[in-house]
Amino acid sequence: MTARMQGKVVLVTGGASGIGLATARTLVREGARVTITDRNVAGGEAAAAELGESAEFLVQDVTREDRWIEVIDHITARHGRLDGLVNNAGCGSLRNIEEETLEGWRFVHAVNTESVFLGCKHGVRAMKHTGGGSIVNVSSVAGLVGAPDLPAYCSSKGAVRLLTKSVAMWCAQQKYEIRCNSIHPSFLQTPMVQSMIDIAPDGEKMRRRLERTSPLGRMGQPEDAANMILFLLSDESPFLTGAEFVVDGGATAQ
Repeated sequence: MTARMQGKVVLVTGGASGIGLATARTLVREGARVTITDRNVAGGEAAAAELGESAEFLVQDVTREDRWIEVIDHITARHGRLDGLVNNAGCGSLRNIEEETLEGWRFVHAVNTESVFLGCKHGVRAMKHTGGGSIVNVSSVAGLVGAPDLPAYCSSKGAVRLLTKSVAMWCAQQKYEIRCNSIHPSFLQTPMVQSMIDIAPDGEKMRRRLERTSPLGRMGQPEDAANMILFLLSDESPFLTGAEFVVDGGATAQ
């Protein structure tokens, strides 16, 4: 342990698996006290048990504002502060513009965009009274470039990119000492990406297609995103705000 997050209190949504779990592990290893939230109770409880006394799990539907208020109030009551927030919870929809439904579109935006708005709103409320902090919003390379079969996902993640910049500018203007940045992973080996492979007519063909999107010729690991999040939450990035950081093996450099 190098204690890059020693004493910091961080909330990670969608922390039961994938990028969220990898991030929670990384933060605890670096000395943080982490609250994991998720709708997956069994996965969340298992994650908290694995991480030990430095972590706790709370059930959270990130689309509900009342639950956001309860979760953040619980954290500040228990620890006296909130130093970091990782808006990681998300979902996808593999339907093109002709196949997507209004119901599906609204659900993806509720989980991927509205939850980030709620997290930023109530995260800022907590952080501004205790000396500031850092918010990291997990977007996607699909929030930077289009994908023909992901209109709802692309739209929701693109909105996160500009929401992040707006939050960053507001907090800077108000002198809150709260930074807000977004990260944009490509295809990492997470349960959500695996589900895309599993439902494809030819799973191995889909896997090879995803691997070829990166000039490195492979998918990344959740830890690749977790390490970027660690950097943005830590005191090593005090002059970074309102920016987007790609974790994509060079995919957007082509």
